[in-house]
Amino acid sequence: MDSSSLKGLLAEHAELETQLADPAVHADQARARKLGRRYAELSPVVRAVHELDTARDDLATATELAEDAEFAAEAEELSTRIPKLESKLTELLLPRDPYDGSDVVMEIKSGEGGEESALFAGDLLRMYLRYAERHGWKAEVLDSVDSDLGGYKDVTLSIKSKTATVDGVWSRLKFEGGVHRVQRVPATESQGRIHTSAAGVLIYPEPEEVEVEIDPNDLRIDVFRSSGPGGQSVNTTDSAVRITHLPTGIVVSCQNEKSQIQNRARALQVLQARLQAVAEEEAAAKASDARRSQVRTVDRSERIRTYNYPENRISDHRVNYKAYNLDQVLDGDLDSVLNALATADREERLAAQSG
Repeated sequence: MDSSSLKGLLAEHAELETQLADPAVHADQARARKLGRRYAELSPVVRAVHELDTARDDLATATELAEDAEFAAEAEELSTRIPKLESKLTELLLPRDPYDGSDVVMEIKSGEGGEESALFAGDLLRMYLRYAERHGWKAEVLDSVDSDLGGYKDVTLSIKSKTATVDGVWSRLKFEGGVHRVQRVPATESQGRIHTSAAGVLIYPEPEEVEVEIDPNDLRIDVFRSSGPGGQSVNTTDSAVRITHLPTGIVVSCQNEKSQIQNRARALQVLQARLQAVAEEEAAAKASDARRSQVRTVDRSERIRTYNYPENRISDHRVNYKAYNLDQVLDGDLDSVLNALATADREERLAAQSG
């Protein structure tokens, strides 16, 4: 990045600081959150620039006084340190995913394997709920279709950060979209044989503001009675809402809020997120960005990750990650595998930048 662009970022950071100090800005929570997130995004860049400028000034001074052994040693140390600071700044200036600070909507769908796949979908749901809990996020199941043995044929949840942050839920979970394969002895298996089945995960950033216009004439809205496990009625009113987006065929339902109005509003938010994801995928169709190519069919051969119970092994096939702590991962300890994916993504972007 040239010096004029860098000066522009420093000026933007200073202006954001001024705006955020104005109490009137905080009367509009959505605006304050947006400004705060951008300020948090720029702050590490500003710190790195100041640190690099200081180191360069100190090097110039130490070089002038290098006849003194102490200053000569300082100059040598700074000469080694400055390239590292420059690399750090280059990394911070890489184009960011615009949704990194966003909350997410996640869908988990059973696939090949029948009841075993549905049970595994339930295991994935618990894994993500535990991961959200570990990070202090708010996770909420919006809609679910239960299976006979206590798993899920389909479940939709939202995961939200409680504070505005530059590295939000999307920045951690955006790599989870795709087919997750499990190898284990199913609860339904009487002979003790290991079976392979799969469940699919779809994940979308949840926009804070409407970015895709939804024509009300494109919607079919149905209301029905909320139901719990086993199909029993949870309440006696038609409060659950199902929305069909006719042009795309996308269907979204929500039954976990207390009223039909709340369920309708929440379902529209989920539909918004899904349409936004479709628009993003179409815009990025020519790009070779692996994390945007989420698998739409739950085919075991197109898996991104394998969960092997007999060996307590988890393998992510995109980055050749392998570890033998599957029990901990299923309890929400996902950071190691997500860090490996984030590192591979960062290295790919750095390579693209230098190339």
